[in-house]
Amino acid sequence: MRKKHVHMYLMLIPVVILFTGLVFYPFIEGIRISLTNWNGYSRTYSYVGMTNYISLLNSRLFKVALRNTFIYGFGCTFIQQVVGLAYALFVNLRFRGRNLVRLIIYLPSMIAGIIMGYMMYGLFEYNRGALNDIVRWLGGQRVLWLEDGNRAVFIIVLINAFQFVGVSMLIYLAGLQNIPAQIMEAARLDGCGSWQLFAHVVLPLLIPAITSSTIINLIGGLRLFDLIQALTSGGPGIATHSIATSINYLHFWSENAGGAAAAGVVLFVIIFIVSATTNTLFRRKEVEF
Repeated sequence: MRKKHVHMYLMLIPVVILFTGLVFYPFIEGIRISLTNWNGYSRTYSYVGMTNYISLLNSRLFKVALRNTFIYGFGCTFIQQVVGLAYALFVNLRFRGRNLVRLIIYLPSMIAGIIMGYMMYGLFEYNRGALNDIVRWLGGQRVLWLEDGNRAVFIIVLINAFQFVGVSMLIYLAGLQNIPAQIMEAARLDGCGSWQLFAHVVLPLLIPAITSSTIINLIGGLRLFDLIQALTSGGPGIATHSIATSINYLHFWSENAGGAAAAGVVLFVIIFIVSATTNTLFRRKEVEF
């Protein structure tokens, strides 16, 4: 038995090596760089302590990016949970073509975010955008869809939410199909109506699925990068930047690799705290069946 355990641990060595080289070491190196004034190119740099973190707190770019990061994270997640659950309840019904409907809902999540961004730019672009062509055909005037910062943020939230709502749908669908039919039948025999059945039986039993879907979507929204980069590049001005896109801006445009690394560390801490807190809160509400 002891020899078998040794073999099991030996099989973990490649995973540990990969994790150390691809995750742990870059993370530690990022923390180290965040304490320097490295510009990303020079061979020389100096350690500046917490200067980069203090500069972030005083930076208008970071304040805007921090606000938007929470909007993208929580805004997208809320839409994805509500719509994803509604889709799951619908495609869980028995009707002809339901597998095709599931595929159509899930299909956008298979498209890379950068490609989705360019596709949506073709929809919202001012001069040749499809949406403005429809507006003009209806007799209206062209609209600067992406020139207003607040509207652009709202558009990004909607696009990202509906692109990945299929992921939530699949998680909830798996949760619904995992609920024993005997429990549902017993609730109906006790006189539960449709709403009572959903609120007091289905929803509590879906807590594990809600936990998984919420955390996955929160992480995706909080680290949103590619869609923003393709659609607005953080503009107009800095109005739609997230922390992820501000890291790119600080490193490649401002030549402030130390500040970019500091922003990356802050983003990691935010995602870790939000994910751990969400997981803890939902785990307390889980019920057994």
